[in-house]
Amino acid sequence: METKTIKQTVTFDAPAIEVYNLLMDEKKHSAFTGSKVKMSKKVKGKFNIFDGYILGYNIELIEGEKIVQGWHFAEEGWPDDHYSICTFKFKQTDNKTKLSLVHTDIPAHKVEELKQGWKQYYWAPMKTSLKEL
Repeated sequence: METKTIKQTVTFDAPAIEVYNLLMDEKKHSAFTGSKVKMSKKVKGKFNIFDGYILGYNIELIEGEKIVQGWHFAEEGWPDDHYSICTFKFKQTDNKTKLSLVHTDIPAHKVEELKQGWKQYYWAPMKTSLKEL
């Protein structure tokens, strides 16, 4: 299977720990996605996002700095046993945080859809959510 990588960078008007917690705290993650979320905060712990559309596990967690996770999408054409790898890095400058995402091992035919998905279902609602804090 041919795979590809997505790289995106987005800046949030919030401290790095707040951006990190939006992704790792299941109540905050659920609030900005509008879906049921189960999120372990432990390495090797599992998660379930968008009511089971995304399943995965934590590979590396450095609070406020880095998240590495294996993500599986319940998508047609996504192999049942295949996990892509999402690496989120957080760099705080003053009261802003630059989040860099590197999403690897994506089945090639899903890349364009996921590029838009990150913007629509993550970055935009996360920015809105942080404004409401």
